[in-house]
Amino acid sequence: MSHATLRIDGDRLWARLEALGEVGAVHGAAGERGCARLALTDADREGRDLVLSWMHDLGLSVVVDAVGNVVGTRAGTNPQAAAVMVGSHIDTVRTGGRFDGNLGVLGGLEVIETLEQHGVATVHPISVAYFTNEEGARFQPDMLGSLVYVGGMAVEAALDVRAADDGARLGDELARIGYAGPTPCPTATAPHAYFELHIEQGPVLEDQGFTIGAVTGVQGISWTEVTVTGQSAHAGTTPMRLRHDPGFVAAAITTGVRAIATAMAGTQVATVGRCEFHPNLVNVVPATVTLTVDLRNTDEGLLQQAEEVFAALCEQLAGEEGVTIARRTLARFQPVEFDESMIGLVESTARALGHTTMRMPSGAGHDAQMLARVCPTGMIFVPSVDGLSHNIAEYTTPADVVAGADVLLQVVLAAAGAHSAAVH
Repeated sequence: MSHATLRIDGDRLWARLEALGEVGAVHGAAGERGCARLALTDADREGRDLVLSWMHDLGLSVVVDAVGNVVGTRAGTNPQAAAVMVGSHIDTVRTGGRFDGNLGVLGGLEVIETLEQHGVATVHPISVAYFTNEEGARFQPDMLGSLVYVGGMAVEAALDVRAADDGARLGDELARIGYAGPTPCPTATAPHAYFELHIEQGPVLEDQGFTIGAVTGVQGISWTEVTVTGQSAHAGTTPMRLRHDPGFVAAAITTGVRAIATAMAGTQVATVGRCEFHPNLVNVVPATVTLTVDLRNTDEGLLQQAEEVFAALCEQLAGEEGVTIARRTLARFQPVEFDESMIGLVESTARALGHTTMRMPSGAGHDAQMLARVCPTGMIFVPSVDGLSHNIAEYTTPADVVAGADVLLQVVLAAAGAHSAAVH
């Protein structure tokens, strides 16, 4: 069998996706099946253990680093060569799906098992990684594990991060679940290349009828926590003209950032994803409201413009309503452009396999944007049905899963230097 005709085993990959999807499984009233595996919870530990067992089954050399990133490596014929790395994450948001992140990790394992099955050796080692806390749903910033892996955040700072839900310390939670590893971080040797297979998490590929997205880069992300402090008062006895209402201001911020995105158009998006009132009572003007604002744009200058308009909006609202507004940055990443040769490799490989392709930016953050700091990086998108993600109804068809994994297999072979294959 020639390298070009090698294909992954779709049934085997799908079975692993199903098995991992049962860890932290959540079910919807209409039969939807999703996952809740927040980073460093018991469910995350169970998922990590399962993937780790598959790595050991494949005979990979496995290391766990100081922030819990797990990397399994298949040796190459050149011991001095840097590894071609594939990977993603297995943590989810609280109402997540079964494909986000998981496909990239399990697709990588399937690539290695396919090479083992067909006796294919590679010059470069091949590594499969799953990175800690990609989602940022429990600990901020998002992509924390891969950020530390490439040296963008100090290990000590990462270990001291506190969980948004219960205040738990990241380092303590790593130790509790048994994934405070001994391997130093950041990585001493950068990968030769990095590839990430991922669901699109949006509607573009499906809407335009393409099977494979050759990802050109990742848009910039600005996460801000906003705390509005006013005057708690009786809802029935306090005249409207005498109120200092954080709830009103929170609502104005919500509509205001939507207006910013609408006015800027293009790739600018804005979201208020969390809003918490205190004391959160029906008949009390709140004392404080804490909310999050997520701004994203593919252009750094435009993202800064959105941030400036948002800051001015907060100042205006604070003055008009007589409240104080404190802003705290949770995450801030500039837009990332992927290596043109890697984009082209994904695109040409997909076309050679008979798939329709389009170049597209990613609207979501990914570990790939961190790896792009240290090595040539490429991403492969496959369609998300109805564009849904971060939703228990998230779904990608088996045919599209196989298409993406076959592209991943071939780009890894190209980058890792396959040089022998047994005929089966």
